Parts: sequence; C-alpha cells; structure tokens
Amino acid sequence: MGPALGPLGVNVMQIVNRINELTKAYAGMKVPVKVIVDVEDKSFDVEIGTPTTSALLVKELGVEKGSGTPKATKVGNLTPESIVKIAQMKSPDSYAKSLKTAVKEIAGTCVSMGVNVDSKDPKEFIKEVDEGKYDQVFAGSDDKQGKEKEEQ
Repeated sequence: MGPALGPLGVNVMQIVNRINELTKAYAGMKVPVKVIVDVEDKSFDVEIGTPTTSALLVKELGVEKGSGTPKATKVGNLTPESIVKIAQMKSPDSYAKSLKTAVKEIAGTCVSMGVNVDSKDPKEFIKEVDEGKYDQVFAGSDDKQGKEKEEQ
C-alpha cells in the first residue's frame, strides 16, 4: 500500500492505523478496503467492506477452511443464531429483502462448504425456515434495513 499512497503525500501510517482500527472485528480475515485520498489537502477516508460469507463461516466455526467434499465430509455445525449473526453482518452488501432471505443465502453457502446448521443438512434447514420453524429466532432480529429494502 505504501508505494501506491506515498506519492500522494499522505501519512501512510495514519491510514494503516485507521484501517487497523476499523477492521478489528475481522482479525485474521481478508477484508475489502477502499482508501479515498484528496490530493489537494492530503485528507483521506477509509471505507471497509465485509468479508466473504465463506470467510465469516470459517471464523465462526473456528476451522481453517470448508470441506473439499461437502456432501461426504462436514467441517462443523452452526446454530441458527450464528447464521442470523452472519446474515446481519452481511446485510449491508446483500440484496436480500429480509433477514429470513439473508439467512437462507448464508445457509446456501453452508451447503457448498460442508457445514451443518442446527445439526442437519443446510437444505433441510432452509426448508424448515420456509415452513416457519425458526420464526422465533428471527423475531426482533429483522433489521430496519431489511424493511427498507422491502419498501423499495
């Protein structure tokens, strides 16, 4: 990053410190970062994206990576609450209209990574979400942003 920012005349250490401050919650994960520099007054702004869904799942599980053979080998199990937490983290970048839809997206990623949800296959979990079995988990968690997306 230094070679790209140095010629602009900004304090690279200030930018690095700001990035570190904003990405504390994502320690050990790759996070998309955008640095916007005003070359006239040497001010800068740092925008942080969210890590990939798979990176968030790996962190939540505490494993190194997903399964190479997701149908045969499972790498872990997540609770519905963990899936909701990840869905809420991804909500700014998601096109899902509700928390329930976002949870189903996260569960879909679990299918390809070999991760069970609530001790069952993620496809079964998705069916149960559609049937309303986990509505109590979503109650009160459905964020305002999801409601705003529905209005659009």
